[in-house]
Amino acid sequence: MHNLHQLVKKIKTKGTICLVGGCFDILHPGHVVFLQKAKKQADFLIVLLENDQRVKELKGVNRPVHTQKQRAQILSALKFVDYVVMLPYLKGEEEYDAVIQKIKPDVIAVTRGTNTRHHQRSARKIGAGLVYVARIANHSSSAILTSRSK
Repeated sequence: MHNLHQLVKKIKTKGTICLVGGCFDILHPGHVVFLQKAKKQADFLIVLLENDQRVKELKGVNRPVHTQKQRAQILSALKFVDYVVMLPYLKGEEEYDAVIQKIKPDVIAVTRGTNTRHHQRSARKIGAGLVYVARIANHSSSAILTSRSK
């Protein structure tokens, strides 16, 4: 994270930034469509990638399937993802706010159905746009794992 400021300073001179965040544990078509549509919102797409402890808290004891480093490698291979920021364990909204404040994206993209209260507040604080980007319905990493275990 210490190079985040330098990275943002460099790319801000070259264009606009769209920021997304998530676990992206098992990459599926819904993720791909979401990331493609998010990329269309700005010149650069930055993905904030949750760390393993946070994924376990959000998704359950048997998660993540892939480590944060593996998930970052997979996301980085996608041509429409420009940068992946591997987040440390963040304890609350204030710590997420600090990261978003460092990046100061032009746009924050989220999917419909996500609890967006924090995203709305963050976007207002930094003057960014908040864009709802649809993803393909009926795709979820949890559902994939559940159907495989039956």
